[in-house]
Amino acid sequence: MSASNRGGQQRIPRPDGWRLGSPAPWPPNANIDLDAIERHLATRLVTSQRTGAPPPKRDSAVLIALYADPEVTVVLTRRPQNMRTHSGEVSFPGGAQDPGETLWETACREAREEVQLDTSLLRRIGELDHLTTVSSRARIVPFVARLEQAPSLVANPDEVDAILRVPLSELLASDVYREEIWKWPGSTQERPVYFFEIDGDTIWGATANLLRQLLVTALTDKAKTENKP
Repeated sequence: MSASNRGGQQRIPRPDGWRLGSPAPWPPNANIDLDAIERHLATRLVTSQRTGAPPPKRDSAVLIALYADPEVTVVLTRRPQNMRTHSGEVSFPGGAQDPGETLWETACREAREEVQLDTSLLRRIGELDHLTTVSSRARIVPFVARLEQAPSLVANPDEVDAILRVPLSELLASDVYREEIWKWPGSTQERPVYFFEIDGDTIWGATANLLRQLLVTALTDKAKTENKP
């Protein structure tokens, strides 16, 4: 992947006065093993991140589906440009909780609706930290699940512009990850915002936050103590 092909055309609402943050908390081109991810998730302490967002208005869930074929790969989607919110952004399958369903059921239903994933093939292996988004004030519960092989997927054109199958090794490549420090207008609190400049797309915001958590979990034997935003 050449640096010239990295990044997408997403609108980034970068405030004035932002600055670069810390470098990637992992060595470049580190090796990731799906069995290690599952093992570390089993002992990881799940918390709720303090993102500076107001109290949430609704609960939602996303599905972080992983498979090894042969390297560990994550399923992401790009939202259509005509969406009312988060247009053109890269995200995990997911959405708002419907009445009467658990949040795990929410994540599975959204994956079926968005990419026709056969969720009977999923094996749930853990959760990442819950977080509330600043823009939509949604509390997100991120579920990590494992597939034994690459799934057959079909995009729902009303919700998904493209399905992205991203090897985690691409996220670990040199100069792909970036941290920025933002302070929202009217706020005195600074917070980190994460980015991954992959081939043809920029992953940022809550999705990049969760991918960072996943990579830290995968690459440390002390993942249960890594609860920083």
